Amino acid sequence: MKIAFLMSLVLSLFLLPNGICKSLVARPSVVNIGSILRLNSTIGGVSDVAIRAAVEDINSDPTVLNGTTLHVETRDTNCNDGFLGMVQALQFMETDVIAIIGPQCSAIAHIISYVANELQVPLMSFASDATLSSIQFPFFVRTMPSDLYQMAAVAAVVDYYQWKIVTAIYVDDDYGRNGIAALDDELTARRCKISYKTGFRSNAKKSELLSLLVTVSNMESRVIILHTGSEPGLKLLSLANGLNMMGNGYVWIATDWLSAYLDANSSVSAETVNGMQGVLTVRPHTPKSNMKRNLVSKWSSLSKKYNHSDLRTSAYGFYVYDSVWTVARALDAFFDDGGRISFTNDSRLRDVTGGTLHLEAMSVFDMGNKLLDKIRNVNFAGVSGQVQFNAQFELIHPAYDIISIIGNGMRTIGFWSNYTRLLSTTPPEDLYSKPPNTSLANQQLYDVIWPVTYRFIPFGNGTENPHFDQLAQMVADNDFDAAIGDIEITMSRTKIVDFTQPFIESGLVILAPIKKHITNSWAFLQPFTLGMWCVTGLSFLVVGVVIWILEHRINDDFRGSPWQQLITIVWFSFSTLFFAHREKTMSTLGRGVLIIWLFVVLIIQSSYTASLTSILTVQQLDTSIRGLDDLKHSDYPIGFQVGSFVKEYMIKELNISQSRLKALGSPEEYAENLKLGPKKGGVMAIVDERPYVELFLSTYCKIAVAGQDFTSGGWGFAFPRDSPLQVDLSTAILTLSEDGELQRIHDKWLKTGDCSSDNTEFVDSNQLRLESFMGLFLICGAACVLALLIYFGITLRQYLRHEQPGSAISADSGSSTSKRSLRKFISFVDERQRSPKKNGP
Repeated sequence: MKIAFLMSLVLSLFLLPNGICKSLVARPSVVNIGSILRLNSTIGGVSDVAIRAAVEDINSDPTVLNGTTLHVETRDTNCNDGFLGMVQALQFMETDVIAIIGPQCSAIAHIISYVANELQVPLMSFASDATLSSIQFPFFVRTMPSDLYQMAAVAAVVDYYQWKIVTAIYVDDDYGRNGIAALDDELTARRCKISYKTGFRSNAKKSELLSLLVTVSNMESRVIILHTGSEPGLKLLSLANGLNMMGNGYVWIATDWLSAYLDANSSVSAETVNGMQGVLTVRPHTPKSNMKRNLVSKWSSLSKKYNHSDLRTSAYGFYVYDSVWTVARALDAFFDDGGRISFTNDSRLRDVTGGTLHLEAMSVFDMGNKLLDKIRNVNFAGVSGQVQFNAQFELIHPAYDIISIIGNGMRTIGFWSNYTRLLSTTPPEDLYSKPPNTSLANQQLYDVIWPVTYRFIPFGNGTENPHFDQLAQMVADNDFDAAIGDIEITMSRTKIVDFTQPFIESGLVILAPIKKHITNSWAFLQPFTLGMWCVTGLSFLVVGVVIWILEHRINDDFRGSPWQQLITIVWFSFSTLFFAHREKTMSTLGRGVLIIWLFVVLIIQSSYTASLTSILTVQQLDTSIRGLDDLKHSDYPIGFQVGSFVKEYMIKELNISQSRLKALGSPEEYAENLKLGPKKGGVMAIVDERPYVELFLSTYCKIAVAGQDFTSGGWGFAFPRDSPLQVDLSTAILTLSEDGELQRIHDKWLKTGDCSSDNTEFVDSNQLRLESFMGLFLICGAACVLALLIYFGITLRQYLRHEQPGSAISADSGSSTSKRSLRKFISFVDERQRSPKKNGP
């Protein structure tokens, strides 16, 4: 027992000091972190104050780091001189720091990301360049929303106000180019596009910026996206104001550089703000909280303390402040998990000595991976909102305020969040407790209205009709942004331009001179042609005779004296016209023929009634050209409107000789040529589009449309291929059509005159011709012939059976025998069948 006690004591003596030693090593007295900033910039100055304020708060909080002091070393870098800035940043990496805050410049962030990745030092960057990611650089940790989200917010604003095309101006570096590339992707996803984009150097001269703005002012789009830094951005806006490009007709949307500058600078002149009236910008959204209010309340004293008294806090300051707290909380968890601060020189850098860069002094953070894991797993409420990283190691719940420069300051008009990717007036933090709304029904912003100017350029010389094919080609060549007018949508034109939905229906029709057809006391004969009347009357008699033959032997109604039978045939035939026949048919064949005939009578009667009604109730017009066939088969001259596609259509599609076509340029020429006619140098008819014809007929009463429209189409507005404006205009036209507004516009401008009722009637064949009913008559005739053949076949068989088989054969031969046999057969047919079989013929 004593031996066991002694062994336990020995083990305790060995283990306890080691545990105490381990705890002491894991919790050093001082931990160094670094920050790489451009201190003479607005964002750099705000970030410097935020970092120092965070370090001060962390070191005064006994619950964090448990007695370990956090120390920050700041290195000033030059973003304008990229090479010098990189050298300064690399020199800073010679110090043993366990994490780096910054840099703010994308170019330097790319270089430092490579170095941090090799040295295994977490890089807490607030560079928003979308091409920087933890996939390429595992030790890169973005502590504010990426430009992917910022550009999604800008694209949502563009889409909300239905500005389908925009112009992009950007600083020509990694930050500017990559940001505009992300914007282009987001706009494309919303069926918008960048019609023109141009970059400039960050240190561009005034003359270069003026030339750029003049070029932009001549572009199609007046919606301008400005993605740059604060210094060149303010300079460019000032020059644009001097060129009157900030007023009516222009929309400017600046990325978050503008909100960051205006938030942080208390000394912005009234002249500068007045020159930005109406400009839109975005700001990373930070929800209201007590922590945020406390930091803002003491910011003034902090900025004075750290020699940045002219700067106020901004969204960048909140994110940088939380970045330092993220490192501190991760370090606390790192130490609790047994992490140690130790560095090892990289053997690959030992032989690279000399010069300004002491690469051999750069050391690898031995447990950098472990600290990185702790950073990625942090989850706390900071001044910028909830600090937590998603699977892609980006901050969760990225959101932006949509801001308008109004009066002396900025007004928040709405919000965008990645939760719904829509705009609303509801703060994003209030949306996270609700299911995401993907409907556009609640998408709204506070009203902001910009009038957009446009300029009408007349096409043509003002005296002659222009050629619309040439106009369409000029639109395709971008000589015009759009073509507005009575432009027919044709196949050849759709190959080079995009048309909107038709705003008016159109089709080719034939204009021909007419004379009124005066109805008289014999109008009831007009529905049928003479041939139709003759065939119809003859058919009645033929059917009557056929029924009489089929019924004569078995039906007493069809027997009697010859005179009575003749009257019966006539009466029965014409009484079927009114379905008033009293005689009953007894034979199957007779009933079959009668059914078919009654169907024919029904069709003829209905057609006659409809045609006669039209003749007696609608005033008829008569013209020598009744439709397209008459036009094609004649040799008379045909008129068409100058500049219209009608000429090409008649030559290529209708195969009409060009020598027959005559160009006419005014309504007066139309009327004069139709009045003269082909024999006096005029035209027989004119082919034109229906809207023109309707307008023409409202004044000229002795001309009418012959036949039906032989093409269908419409008028539309022409835009260059893939122009987003085409979608907007089509949507507007469909809306007007559904509301009935298009019809009201049509009635207002194409209202007809007093003689419109005469001229809008289609002149076509007024009489029903035999050809239209030939099929019915053939069916009925075939039924009659078939019934008679069957009937005489059956009757002949009965007659042969009726003759005595053993009757003497007369010695007489020749014609006398044939006549005697025929008389006997006729006598047999005329006899009353005494005992007819059921269902006999």
